[in-house]
Amino acid sequence: INLSPISGLGLYILCIVVGLLQSDAVRVEVKEDNKMCIFADLMVIFTVQYEANQTVRIATIPVPENVSTEGSTCGNQTVAPLLNLNFGSGYSWSINFTSTNTSYKGDVITLKYNLSDATFFPGSKEKGEVTVSTLDTMTDIPLNTAYRCMSVDIIKTEKVNQTFQNVTLQAFVNGTVSKNVTVCKMDVPTTVAPTTNSPTAPPTKPPTPPKPDVKPTKKTYKIKNGNETCLLATMGLQLNFSYNSTKPTWKVLNLNPNVTNANGTCGDGDEATLRLDDHTMVVTFTFAVKNSTRKFYLKEVLVNVRSFDNGSAPFYDGSTNLSYWEASLGSSYMCSKEQKFKVTDRLSFNTFELRVQPFKVEGESYATATAQECSLDDDGFLIPIVVGAALLGLILIVVIAYIIGRRKSYVGYQSL
Repeated sequence: INLSPISGLGLYILCIVVGLLQSDAVRVEVKEDNKMCIFADLMVIFTVQYEANQTVRIATIPVPENVSTEGSTCGNQTVAPLLNLNFGSGYSWSINFTSTNTSYKGDVITLKYNLSDATFFPGSKEKGEVTVSTLDTMTDIPLNTAYRCMSVDIIKTEKVNQTFQNVTLQAFVNGTVSKNVTVCKMDVPTTVAPTTNSPTAPPTKPPTPPKPDVKPTKKTYKIKNGNETCLLATMGLQLNFSYNSTKPTWKVLNLNPNVTNANGTCGDGDEATLRLDDHTMVVTFTFAVKNSTRKFYLKEVLVNVRSFDNGSAPFYDGSTNLSYWEASLGSSYMCSKEQKFKVTDRLSFNTFELRVQPFKVEGESYATATAQECSLDDDGFLIPIVVGAALLGLILIVVIAYIIGRRKSYVGYQSL
């Protein structure tokens, strides 16, 4: 078996054709007898929770451009095709494929990472290699057809999130990658089923991000489950990020609502996801329900900023252990004033005129019940403070007047 990455020139041409300008995209071929059987062009980033110094930390591990495909196989009648990517010191990611007479799909995804690697896991309490396996979420793809998903897709396990974007993948390739493409459901309108079609022209140049000193414009985003709206979110969103957490030089980007594509998942279970993509950045919010209180809250924020300023490197960071925007199920959380939320030491975001309801949406509008307002909007708490301060001032005046009066009386007695 000959397993070889595509040539540099071929990579560049392919990158332009599919509109992928990510510096950390992985593009490989698996061949047998010099005939391609598996093709992959994708961006993969892992976030792993681990324990260090009695705290839970999150390691962000991007799959680099240069990988080894050792261990991959085209498969045969008894062995399933397998794409295996090896990188770094003790890291690998693999997916095997199953097929019928008419279609194929991804089956099991396996990630191996190395807790002994201080580069990604400094101070880790546990050591050694860890293997995590999970089922792939890819739908059935017709044979002789490539699978494409430009949107962010996240596969979650207990301690690991696998984030995929700009994916083009085909197994059971008969020598040449097919020109026919099956698009994932997140790349098409929510009311339209995934379709198989021919590749379209490359996307136009992303719009220029708004100036940092401009207040971001708010917009209402609706996510549907079938024909019913199951998540509502209104906000103006601004990111603050730095490539270096030690000596941060902050960059500011506003989400451009005029070109933002919103998708996600909601309606079933105790989690809901909102993904906002304006071609410059992708921001993913994950909401969860606290079973003890039956309140929802913002649990995770993942951010992917594409190259946006004179070819600057892409940026990726996030946290899966947040606790913001808490409100009762059936109501919404809102904050009219600007709020700033820390995600990590090198990432925060500001919201303007925020209102979210990720669960139990009825109709197309927010619940009529009173929303949970942030403390910045609640002026009611100022009233007891003002009244208390006034009473305290009055008491001080009376005490001072009493002391002065006593001193004058004492001086009068002495003169007698």
